Amino acid sequence: MKTQIDKTRLEYIKRINDVLDYVEKNLDSALSLEHISERGNYSSFHFHRIFSAVIGETLNTFINRKRIEKIASILLVGTTENLNQLAYRYGFNSDNSFSRAFKKYYGISPTDFKSKGKDILSKIGIEVLTLDKYICSIDNVKKWTDMNAQIEVKKLQRIKLAGIMHIGEFDKISETYKKLFGWASQNGLLSSPNFKAVTLYHDNPNVTPNSKVRLSTCITINEDIKAEAEVRQILIQEGNYALGHFEITADAFSNAWESMCVWVVENGFSFRDGDYFEVYHNDHTTHPEHKFIVDICIPVNNGNENEPDKKHLGKLSHYKEQVSQGEIQVDYNWLMGYIKTLKNHFTKEYYSIYKVGNIYQGNMDYSYFPLTTHNLQKQKLKFVIIFNHKLMRFEICLSGQNKTIRKKYWDFFKESDWDKYHLVESIGDSLSIIDHILVNKPNFDNTETLTGEIETEVLKFINNIRDVLE
Repeated sequence: MKTQIDKTRLEYIKRINDVLDYVEKNLDSALSLEHISERGNYSSFHFHRIFSAVIGETLNTFINRKRIEKIASILLVGTTENLNQLAYRYGFNSDNSFSRAFKKYYGISPTDFKSKGKDILSKIGIEVLTLDKYICSIDNVKKWTDMNAQIEVKKLQRIKLAGIMHIGEFDKISETYKKLFGWASQNGLLSSPNFKAVTLYHDNPNVTPNSKVRLSTCITINEDIKAEAEVRQILIQEGNYALGHFEITADAFSNAWESMCVWVVENGFSFRDGDYFEVYHNDHTTHPEHKFIVDICIPVNNGNENEPDKKHLGKLSHYKEQVSQGEIQVDYNWLMGYIKTLKNHFTKEYYSIYKVGNIYQGNMDYSYFPLTTHNLQKQKLKFVIIFNHKLMRFEICLSGQNKTIRKKYWDFFKESDWDKYHLVESIGDSLSIIDHILVNKPNFDNTETLTGEIETEVLKFINNIRDVLE
């Protein structure tokens, strides 16, 4: 009986591993219990109980926690996106729901977290280690790097791994590796060519409590394997990585990760989504100084992708001249004042129909604010009223909470014969599904008339869309 129970538990773990990997890669997509249950080959009725038993928290709690931690990680490294955009992208339907969830988890508002970051983390009991893609404090570690590291950017091919998940308890990682090596020995994999041990990090210890940090202890493999009990196949995708080669003792790993992050920033590269991992080239117990010979790998974009256009730098003298005269600031502030008035108009006149969101001022390209209805909010859809600074016009679009939602409704309209408004050519990374020009070259000399023109076009656009979707 005990053997059967163990087999059942291992089958649970195997399926849950697949679900965790899927959730991790799709935090900005719709993640319903029904859809995820299907991936785990369970009914919705049973899945949430099994998930809670294996992971120690409900599926919904896990997803919300991962989304909050993802946003916290992005805030710590800095981003041009505002909090509203991040919250909406990662599945929160309103600013209030996001702020409440964030404050409940970290004990502070997301605004305070963004401004105070690391100082707050240490106060709320999360150890500040520069271990993951978003946490790169630029401290004075260059001398240590020069003495201990050889770092370069390399394009790595896809790496095939067999691994076992490990949660928390860093001091017990060796036990998980022992279990993995036992499985590898039984399957004749220890003598494979170019055999290496690899630790793959799924969570960020700066924003995730140590007891919940998830990693995978892995070995390299040459052939595909089928998931077996706790062991599953993992793929590290090909791409550019900052690769640091170290020969260090166990207590120097935090310094090594910190030096890698500093090197990436100082050398003009940017971090990208991908796998963060360590590759071990020796058994440290046989080293005369018990040192690890290890490569630390961080996924990066090419440095020149973020370099400013040098041809454009000379034109900044004109910008400087305009700023010194104060005209740009005055005009921009006036324009933002009008957009605020426009938002307040919709809030006041249509409070019983529309829920109006906050203004996103943009980076002198687009400024906008969203509004939606109760029914469309359930469908995770919203309208966005936009001022296009470059083209000097007001626009409106139908948008969705995430890429999955936008693709769903883009397909819906594309497959129909509905053609009242412009359907974007390709959904890709577009935030718009359907768009429309409200007022081209607006006359700001008469704002009352302008507001009326915008209001008329907005209501016509929204009502036409609602006729189809509600």
